[in-house]
Amino acid sequence: MTILIGKDTKVVIQGMTGTAGKAHTRTMLDFGTNIVAGTKPNASNESVYDIPVFSTVKEAIEKRGANTSIVLVPAQFAKNAALEAINAGIKLVVIAPEHVPIQDTMEIIENARKKGCTIIGPNTAGVIAPNVKCKVGFVPNRYYTPGSIGIASRSGTLLYEFGNRLTSEGLGQSTCVGVGGDSIVGTRMADVVKLFEEDFETKATLLIGEVGGTQEEEVAELVAKGIVRKPIVAYLVGKSAPKDKRMGHAGAIMLQGKETIESKIRILKNANIEVADTMQDALKFLRKYVNQ
Repeated sequence: MTILIGKDTKVVIQGMTGTAGKAHTRTMLDFGTNIVAGTKPNASNESVYDIPVFSTVKEAIEKRGANTSIVLVPAQFAKNAALEAINAGIKLVVIAPEHVPIQDTMEIIENARKKGCTIIGPNTAGVIAPNVKCKVGFVPNRYYTPGSIGIASRSGTLLYEFGNRLTSEGLGQSTCVGVGGDSIVGTRMADVVKLFEEDFETKATLLIGEVGGTQEEEVAELVAKGIVRKPIVAYLVGKSAPKDKRMGHAGAIMLQGKETIESKIRILKNANIEVADTMQDALKFLRKYVNQ
């Protein structure tokens, strides 16, 4: 069992014929993802790697059974692409581009909620499930191996780094989710952690957090209330971040007196979540749980 994606995932790539679309299609195929279609406006008997390209997501659903989409178009076109997928009946949409306007994201999320569609992102590296060889995104294939550690990360780069280190230490992963680095995202860390709680393959969760926002605190609240019982190890970056400065991601801004890294660590520890000072500490904590 995995979360979000699995053996039944059939992917349509919106923007497949672009440079990025073709490159990421190749790596997803190489990992084992079942890509059934691509889309491009006014497509005419086109294909990429022998995968048909249609004009609309609706066609991809009707002719190829697509149930999952990844949006690989420029940020200014992401809203229309996501809404097309949602309205066509796609149940999971991964929105990769950065710099999607906040108002667009809010509109996407509201429409998805009404249609029962899950949104990952925007500004996400995607989702990878090594146990079933499925990837919807562009995390590097070689860093991930089957196992029982779930990852929820706000940072794409740290998602790669921890995947690499875990694999090097013989600690495999169940599902790894890049929730996205924007201030507003469709699926938050707390949502992912609740899914891991129900996933019998996941024994422990690695939470990779940042300064700014309240996503980590939301996870701590779930643990404190007993809603989530599986072990969680947290690794937070940004301890030296200056106040009122955005640190890389749109969602990584630490306000004076609010959402400080110190307050996050305190709240997590109060919920009995282990907070690692270093990556090596995080690996040590996780090894303890998966070897039980």
